[in-house]
Amino acid sequence: MSPGELILSVAILGGVATVFGAFISLANAKFKVWEDPRVDGVRDLLPGADCGACGEAGCRAFAEAVVNGKQAPAQCTVMGADARADVAAYLGVDAGKADKRVARLLCAGGRDVAPYKGRYHGVESCAAAAAVTGGGKACPWGCLGYADCAVVCDFDAIVMAPNGLPVVDPEKCTACGDCVEACPLGLFVLMPQDHKLVVQCKNLLSGEAAEAVCSVVCNACGRCVADAAPGLISMIDGLATIDYDQIELQNPKAIERCPTGAIVWIEGQQFPELFVSAGSEAA
Repeated sequence: MSPGELILSVAILGGVATVFGAFISLANAKFKVWEDPRVDGVRDLLPGADCGACGEAGCRAFAEAVVNGKQAPAQCTVMGADARADVAAYLGVDAGKADKRVARLLCAGGRDVAPYKGRYHGVESCAAAAAVTGGGKACPWGCLGYADCAVVCDFDAIVMAPNGLPVVDPEKCTACGDCVEACPLGLFVLMPQDHKLVVQCKNLLSGEAAEAVCSVVCNACGRCVADAAPGLISMIDGLATIDYDQIELQNPKAIERCPTGAIVWIEGQQFPELFVSAGSEAA
């Protein structure tokens, strides 16, 4: 190849590169998505838990939603009141108000009241025990007590009681849902904290058959249905079921004649001494 041909080839390649570069630059300018710089500002003020309790995919997605007015700062349940106020002040908006949700355990059948039909020996995991033997409890719906829920909780909101049941600290719980996913028996649910009337049982037996597998069981006696406001509680498949659409009718009177204690009225922190002990050990 002669020097002239070489120069021509280089010039052609350079021209092609210049043309393609111009096209890429124009396309980038045309299709570039502008992002409000305040998103990064809000993201920096968030706790960075990426727990999804707010309903968004993570903290950045939540920051975008807040900046766009689709979420209020208060919807982040991990932040404290001061942090929510900081986000609101940064954006010049109202912090809003969120109904706090917490995880509730639908089982009161600890090892002290629920007999075992066999013993599980293996990896100490509810998921493993449920897969191998069903866990060994006579009640197939009962909590297995191997603390999968407490292990996955990033907020130290769950501790195990001496009877093998997990206890949730509502002050620490962010309703992230990790415990809901971790429980192989589906015994955790997220509900507003002001839903104080809770059936801590998922048993589908009734009468003596139910009481044979746990002494703290809903035995379908129907007393709660009779004592509660009309329509608040009904008996479905032998299990007391609360209509939370009528939760304004809830009243502690509904649990007064429950012979087993399967229905509870929850106010504040249950068994606070457990969390005092856990905090002392952590310190």
